[in-house]
Amino acid sequence: MKPPQRGRPNEVRLIGGAWKRSKLPVPDRPGLRPTPDRVRETLFNWLGQDLSGWRVLDAFAGSGALGFEAASRGAAQVLLLEQDAQLVAGFKAHAQRLGATGLEARRADAMAWMAAAAPEAWELVLLDPPFAAGLALPAARAAARLVVPGGFVYVESGEALAEPPPGLELWREGRAGAVHYQLLRRGYTAPVSVTGP
Repeated sequence: MKPPQRGRPNEVRLIGGAWKRSKLPVPDRPGLRPTPDRVRETLFNWLGQDLSGWRVLDAFAGSGALGFEAASRGAAQVLLLEQDAQLVAGFKAHAQRLGATGLEARRADAMAWMAAAAPEAWELVLLDPPFAAGLALPAARAAARLVVPGGFVYVESGEALAEPPPGLELWREGRAGAVHYQLLRRGYTAPVSVTGP
């Protein structure tokens, strides 16, 4: 068993977009591990910084850093899912303070919500489930049908996915200490070519 981390940050700072340098308080919760700044910076460099018009689902919101980062960079709609009612209340307060009209926070079980959700409704699904829960691959499978063709699924986990679930391909990947992060992309369906005899 690992000793508890000392000096855990009690806030995260947004690193880009309209709310750059804004701080989000992070309550002390077991297993709550905000995505490191360097990893967030790399992810949004991969995505191209400007998410104007994108619909983004942050399925295991935790600290809210990924979802708020997407909203800060112009996403038209951001939905944060989180089971902890206090965290959800915090997201709503942050959104109100920042004037984030396109950001919604909802108390929900992410796996159950994704299983029931409409397909092809998001340009980006962010997945950072608790590392100990073993949900990275099942969550990626659930998210694969939720993104539009050409859309992205981001997975952050303690171990890299050995291979993407059906319908997704590995686009980029990296590692920062114990954090593995992978950006998967849903491929476009190639048009069927019909040729004569």
